[in-house]
Amino acid sequence: MKYGVIVNNFKKTTKEGIKIAHSLGFDGIQFDVTFGDLSPENINDGIKKDYLKILKDYHLEVSALLGDMGGFGYQIEKDNPERVERTKRIIDLCEVFNTKVVTTHIGVIPKDKNEPRYKVMLDALTECGLYAKSKGVVMAIETGPETPETLLQFIEDTKGGVGVNLDPANLVMVTDVDPVAAVYTLKDYIVHTHVKDGVLLKKTDPKIIYDHFAVGGIDGLNHKDYFKETPIGEGNVDFVKYISALKEIGYQGYLTIEREAGNDSIKDISKALKYIKSIVG
Repeated sequence: MKYGVIVNNFKKTTKEGIKIAHSLGFDGIQFDVTFGDLSPENINDGIKKDYLKILKDYHLEVSALLGDMGGFGYQIEKDNPERVERTKRIIDLCEVFNTKVVTTHIGVIPKDKNEPRYKVMLDALTECGLYAKSKGVVMAIETGPETPETLLQFIEDTKGGVGVNLDPANLVMVTDVDPVAAVYTLKDYIVHTHVKDGVLLKKTDPKIIYDHFAVGGIDGLNHKDYFKETPIGEGNVDFVKYISALKEIGYQGYLTIEREAGNDSIKDISKALKYIKSIVG
């Protein structure tokens, strides 16, 4: 397995984050391409050349692109034509940065396939997935608001090019699902993973939480009433069993550290890398 980090979590510029990732000993990085000079609307040949040079200078791969546009994902039919086209432009950036994965939240998949929102989301992800497949890329849906069984059903209803970015903390904090079980359920579709930790404080309908995020971001909900993200190794994710399960299914991809909370993300991420390496062996 390889070790990655979301450089935006350092709360520095992307270029500064790349340098920090190198200094900490990471193999690769993930960065957001939905805003700033790396977004499809703003990137140009000069920017591409500049970033490719710094990645080469610091011997770092791109584990995946972060293509999360926020809001309600692909749940609102009238918004999807624009979102799908923008997703395709994000997928195009994979060729630039020599990566095969785009990770994103897509909204809350209904358990009932007869609920209208299911088809709306399926149509959008099928189109995105087929485009990704044509480019040798996988659109990796991040685990979180639905059970692994519901996510598996949805992916199998697409026509290819759609996979999983497995975030164990989201399952623990929001869905109250065992990430180890999720590995075995989703094993055929896991192409990228996030390494994050946390605890569930108050169980509720995950759609309530994700709808609040859609409207107001992390500030749209007093999330501290419901869950808490912790430094890796201090929450309820059993990383020994989780990584063992990933090894058992033959996963050889990235373990990409994510640390959205806390006042010293560099310190937390550095400790997390050492902790995860000690488990992987």
